[in-house]
Amino acid sequence: MLIERTIRDRLLELLRGNKVVLLLGPRQVGKTTLVEPLIRDRNGLLLNCDISVDRARLLAAASLSPNEALQFLGNPSVLAIDEAQNVPEVGRIVKGWYDSRVATKIILLGSSSLDLLDRTTEPLTGRNEKLFLPPLTFNEVLSTQSWFASQLSSARLHKQFGEQLHTLILRQMVFGSYPEATSTDDKERYLLNLSADYLLRDVLQNGLVRSPKTIRDLLTMLAHQAGSEVSVNELSNQLNIARQTVESYLDLLERSYVIFRLRAFSTNQRKEISKSTKIFFWDTGIRNALLKEFSTSEQRSDIGSLFENWVVAEVAKANALNGDRNSLYFWRRTEGPEVDLVIKGTDRFEAYEIKWSNARNTTGSKSFSHTYDIPVEVITKDGVLNLVG
Repeated sequence: MLIERTIRDRLLELLRGNKVVLLLGPRQVGKTTLVEPLIRDRNGLLLNCDISVDRARLLAAASLSPNEALQFLGNPSVLAIDEAQNVPEVGRIVKGWYDSRVATKIILLGSSSLDLLDRTTEPLTGRNEKLFLPPLTFNEVLSTQSWFASQLSSARLHKQFGEQLHTLILRQMVFGSYPEATSTDDKERYLLNLSADYLLRDVLQNGLVRSPKTIRDLLTMLAHQAGSEVSVNELSNQLNIARQTVESYLDLLERSYVIFRLRAFSTNQRKEISKSTKIFFWDTGIRNALLKEFSTSEQRSDIGSLFENWVVAEVAKANALNGDRNSLYFWRRTEGPEVDLVIKGTDRFEAYEIKWSNARNTTGSKSFSHTYDIPVEVITKDGVLNLVG
């Protein structure tokens, strides 16, 4: 089943412009699936640089003048270069074509920003538009449900389809939102395979990771601590590696779209923490696969932290799809009270407590509201559509 992606309209808009499009995101989130119909509809060409024949064809074209190069490729109206990070000189090649004002619209697809952005940002400065495609959003999954009625408000959906919503939320929390994870009958096997090898391919091939076991151990530790403040010193001591190595591994994992970080929000460094970081997984299915924990029971011991990671990831995905218009933080006073999520933008300042079932405001909520004169909303499983729907 083909799921309509929210980002499709934005991609179509950019195709009407004149800049190179960089479509980034983790492996297997559907970048190629998104682009293929657009290629077919526009007499386009898709080259996959994971395939040696396609890579050789691209390099052969690059040896020609820009107009001859596109003639050699069949004068496509749209040229999509998939797994573009596998061609180190791709930025220079595309820059030459762009600067020659070829008629062909060019899209670069990459499963990792590790190399693609490093190698193309400088040559294509001022010449590109970036789009991030995350795993499926909850809205995208929700729209495929046979019982879903888009015209209903969140309150009506909960009233009429509360049981179905509850089951779907639990399933998404446990198995995540990779397209195949939502459709396959053997979700556990798919996620275990994905988390074991394919997802880390870009990290392990980068050459900066000396021990695959160490980074897997690091990921497992992060999975246990998802949604909690992470101490780099503690990770360094437990893994018996240098602090700087831990920092570089965290950076690799973030740039490979496995994890993302929330930093502390603070305007008063004497009373509020300002340097701490929380780490979340873009996809909770990957987090659970690392722990080999696929229980869909509400009684699982980590239900609270799992729900928090899922909600924050949904907000982060929506934020990325909207061009990162808002900054996401958590907040905590030095003596303890905290707020799980702070959303701060030019025209937006909101704060949320995220709790699976307890809807009462905490000391942290009251303290934050007193400090910033902003109400803190409590998001539970029964009201989560108010934030992610």
